[in-house]
Amino acid sequence: MSLDTQWRTTFFDVVQRSEYAARLKDASLRNANSQWTQTLTDAVVVVCQAQYWIAAAKGHQLQFLPESRSEYLGIDVIGFERNDQRWSFPIVAIELENSKKDDRVAYSLWKVLCLRARLRIVFCYRPSPEAGPNLIRFLGVNVLGSMRIEDRLNLQGDTLVVMGYRNKSDTFPYGFFKWWKLDSNIGRFEPIR
Repeated sequence: MSLDTQWRTTFFDVVQRSEYAARLKDASLRNANSQWTQTLTDAVVVVCQAQYWIAAAKGHQLQFLPESRSEYLGIDVIGFERNDQRWSFPIVAIELENSKKDDRVAYSLWKVLCLRARLRIVFCYRPSPEAGPNLIRFLGVNVLGSMRIEDRLNLQGDTLVVMGYRNKSDTFPYGFFKWWKLDSNIGRFEPIR
């Protein structure tokens, strides 16, 4: 099973737990951005731990690297494989973007694309599923389109965009979250079914 598939499977297992599902649905319906981000951060850290990784995030200080932090490189969640190396590179870099502005989501995507990680994920949300493909096209044109082809082709690992839809909370979590994966060969995000 691929790394991104393992991560998505574990993610769905975790967010269905009552301590996350109820809070995420409530935050989504009330448009409570900070509650949504904090709950999703907590859930994503648990997903990383279930993968036998260690993660740093706001409220989750990590003392794995010689420099102890809650956030590294300005990234919302960074996960590391457990090892004895003093300065490990992250296995996963995750941005949790709750802004309604497309450029802010594009910035989050750009940030994770700048990192060397086996898995890069950007979470965002929109009020309805109709807005999703427009944002994905925007990211393709404005972020992927800004990359030199050789840089895009040399990306290592997988890049995912995960969009939550506020009006799909009744089908939480499977109808709520839609996933796209970057095909670096063609420079486009393809939906994951």
